Amino acid sequence: MKNCFLPDALFIRYKPNNTMISKNFILLLTALLVLVGCSKSPDFDIIILNGTVYDGSGSEPVVMDIGIRGSVIEKTGNLSKAKGNVIIEAGGLAIAPGFIDMHAHLDPILELSECESMVRQGVTTALGGPDGSSPWPFGNYLDTLNRIGVGMNVAYLIGHNTVRRNVMSLDNRPPAPEELEQMKAQIGQAMDEGAFGISTGLKYLPGAFSEIDEVIALSKVASSKGGIYTSHLREEGLGLLPAVREAITISREAGIPVVLTHHKVIGKPMWGKSVQTLAMVDSARAAGLDIKLDQYPYNASYTGISILIPSWARAGGNDAFKERLTDPALRDSIKAGIIYNMRNDRGGDDLTRVQFAKVEWMKELEGKTLKYWCEKKGLEPVIDNGAELVIEAQVKGGASCVFHAMDERDVERIMQHPQTMIASDGRLVKPGIGHPHPRWYGTFPRVLGHYVRGKSIITLPEAIYKMTKLPATTLGLKDRGQIKQGMKADVVVFDPASVIDKATFEAPHQYSEGIRYVMINGQMAVDDGKFQHRKAGEVLRKEKSAN
Repeated sequence: MKNCFLPDALFIRYKPNNTMISKNFILLLTALLVLVGCSKSPDFDIIILNGTVYDGSGSEPVVMDIGIRGSVIEKTGNLSKAKGNVIIEAGGLAIAPGFIDMHAHLDPILELSECESMVRQGVTTALGGPDGSSPWPFGNYLDTLNRIGVGMNVAYLIGHNTVRRNVMSLDNRPPAPEELEQMKAQIGQAMDEGAFGISTGLKYLPGAFSEIDEVIALSKVASSKGGIYTSHLREEGLGLLPAVREAITISREAGIPVVLTHHKVIGKPMWGKSVQTLAMVDSARAAGLDIKLDQYPYNASYTGISILIPSWARAGGNDAFKERLTDPALRDSIKAGIIYNMRNDRGGDDLTRVQFAKVEWMKELEGKTLKYWCEKKGLEPVIDNGAELVIEAQVKGGASCVFHAMDERDVERIMQHPQTMIASDGRLVKPGIGHPHPRWYGTFPRVLGHYVRGKSIITLPEAIYKMTKLPATTLGLKDRGQIKQGMKADVVVFDPASVIDKATFEAPHQYSEGIRYVMINGQMAVDDGKFQHRKAGEVLRKEKSAN
């Protein structure tokens, strides 16, 4: 039997007045094709016609066609006479490389393996293991993901906090020499098993108990194997400038590229200090260090309510924290530390700026503020009473919160820096679960719709570069991040006139609009705005994808 090509896509995507061609007409055309002995195979699996192509380099776009065969972009140019199994008419639409999320919390991926909340944003590759927290055992976890399949490409960092906890639990002390060697061995093992580098969360436990010499020693292991270093800095409020200086020192001493992850300025006393932090980045780069940043496009952060509690008070875990509260002097010190953080750091000096997101022990609080909880308990909504409720929340098991303590001018200034990449700091999510930060659903469309089209903070070519080629280069992904022949077919087609985030702080469970098509490794993951429930992603390992 002759191989007869029937371009089904023409019937699906070319719809005059959105009217489906009749079933009888399709059957007749099929029969005619068979009768004339059609034998030519299609030239491509997918052809995208007449799209405005932003190739990822930051250069101005070009109207052209793209031909995809298998998992690769096989040809670009004029393909109007070519045949394809699927043909997408993209006139008036923008075509870009798939977006690469440099900071993603992929913890729920075993349950949410299709990665819908990220893929619908145009994300085709995400970097997990941020803020010092990663899977362990590392290689076994990647093997598991390979077995179950994933909806987008995923890569991972090895977390300093994870390794330190493996060896030292939550002890507030420097490591003994043998403990440091154990941590170095675990970092080396993870790098050999495919980690793209090391992440730290120096604001979180147990990373907050580490000194810079420990971090440098571990980073040297990652550096020796070609890895990068990303850091949730030790402080993002009053201690921000010394924290940036520490990260630059680690880059210099360990000989490792550094990403200041989710770079921000927290707390009213520090608003505007991004001028200095960005100048520090420029100075370090001028001295030959590879320092970059990533950022989410919102003026509110998201983390556990324990971020308001002094680190020393949480050493040893929640039981040890409760025990300290029984000592009046320690309790007073703990409360004083919380009040300080509420006034100068993430508390924003206003109980309405602390919004509960996930509260297992009191679902009613989700979406509500610390002020609301005070009033519900009949307390005056002042910082002192808010600090008491922070203690109560931690005793009950903690809570996740949105902290509205950033200034929009810092957000815009950081976004405009040429070394800033876009990253969600989002967690894979299923609609209806908790009250998450809207970045989990809207990061990339928000940049394109709000900051590019709406406010002209950066141009569209710049935004796409920050989402594609710049992160791909940072990770050493030589076959992703650009639209050109021979690259992996990770492609996003969107409407630049309508793309926008819909998730809000009040109603976060909303998918974005304007992302029309998403192709991952040449497979259609979003087709005309409809999610395809297809596991088209790959588990990327550094030794296979970057060397």
